[in-house]
Amino acid sequence: MSDVSFFTDMLQSITDRGRQLLFSGSRMPQIAAEADLHTLCEMLLSSRGEASGMALAAEIFDRWSTLGGDGQQAFFRMLHEKFGPDTGRLDQAIEIYRSDKSSASIIKLHQAAESRRQELLRRLNHAPNGTAKLVRMREHLLASSDRSEAYHALDADFTHLFGSWFNRGFLTLRPIDWSTPASILEKIIQYEAVHEIAGWEELRRRLAPADRRCFAFFHPRLADEPLVFVEVALTRSMPRAIADVLDEGREQINADQATTAVFYSISNCQDGLRGISFGNFLIKQVVDDLRRDLPGLKNFVTLSPVPGFARWLSRVRGVGADGALRDEELETLRLLDDPDWAANEDAATEVERILLPLAARYFLVERTPEGRPLDPVARFHLGNGARLERLNFRGDRSSKAMHQAHGLMVNYLYELEDIIANHEALAQRGEVIASTGVRSLLKKKDESRGHRPDGSRPFGQIISSTLGGGRK
Repeated sequence: MSDVSFFTDMLQSITDRGRQLLFSGSRMPQIAAEADLHTLCEMLLSSRGEASGMALAAEIFDRWSTLGGDGQQAFFRMLHEKFGPDTGRLDQAIEIYRSDKSSASIIKLHQAAESRRQELLRRLNHAPNGTAKLVRMREHLLASSDRSEAYHALDADFTHLFGSWFNRGFLTLRPIDWSTPASILEKIIQYEAVHEIAGWEELRRRLAPADRRCFAFFHPRLADEPLVFVEVALTRSMPRAIADVLDEGREQINADQATTAVFYSISNCQDGLRGISFGNFLIKQVVDDLRRDLPGLKNFVTLSPVPGFARWLSRVRGVGADGALRDEELETLRLLDDPDWAANEDAATEVERILLPLAARYFLVERTPEGRPLDPVARFHLGNGARLERLNFRGDRSSKAMHQAHGLMVNYLYELEDIIANHEALAQRGEVIASTGVRSLLKKKDESRGHRPDGSRPFGQIISSTLGGGRK
């Protein structure tokens, strides 16, 4: 960390010297504070000096930080309109490629097609803390309501560059424990996105015991900012409910007594890096580290939320009795509208009978228009090669989980020898690999539906056509 601090201080010193040359020296007396952001960006692209370039980049960030929402939108539009590809150069490169499809022509075409924005962003990255500032800039872009052509073009440039800069090869995995510096532990509390950490005492219960682990990825240019972290419980069995993991009075075990590693919370920390995937690398490396340190571990599972289920089920219920659900099923699901239904055992028994087969269909049959699983957490784990192992009714009874999933949680199982085959099944055939128990729930639902005497369509056809899903 001292090396990082030294490098940052050095960059700041060079930048300060560059600012003296630019804004108070005699070489460029016209550029001072009157220059607008467009002019400063053009100057940065044409700059050849290292110190002056860093000073210009820092000045652009300083100006950017003072802009309100409208000013930021205007800046983004300016980047799209003024810093796209050189169209004349691109047309010329296309004509050359049409007559000469050599490697040299392809390289020139690639270079001509790249927007000037990408080079501008690279040069902005030279400013002190430039990477962190660009991540914050994209965070503002993603938070805007604009979804115009300008938005998509600029976000594509950010995504392309961040995909390279945050390549797995640049990331370092660090264990997070009770001895980790407080500045980082505060961020673990702040960034926890799945199961809220109420304060320091609760954080201690998640980090200090011998049967708990936490790991995070860091990037050298964001030294004390975790990118993504995973919390792990070491247990003797696969848990059905988050209370089994987080209950203050739970039985603690020694790490060498555990047979199962449970990944119960994965949190992405930087909104500006949304869509830049490194969570899959995190799980795989953590599995490798745990297997090395604790050879007694045999099972690697998750206890995962289902954030899209309640929204999907609401739409299914909205279809009504026109083929999606029977009247008696709809009547049972109306119990979900009572905020206290989960505490009523009779109501819960009735809901479970209807809800779990629907949940099996949600995972195994329903798809996005692109043919992917509907649930974002499912897309992540299934895409990593996990198996859909078990559906856990009332697995999380927190207000957040009840709102998002009516309390449903899921175990995904990482069988190391099956990961590649499971991934290929989803990627190539759109097939979700699931346990016999989960599949039996779907079979039970299908058998209960059959073909109606009145000739109306079976359940799956109604859901697919009405909600815009269906298997691709």
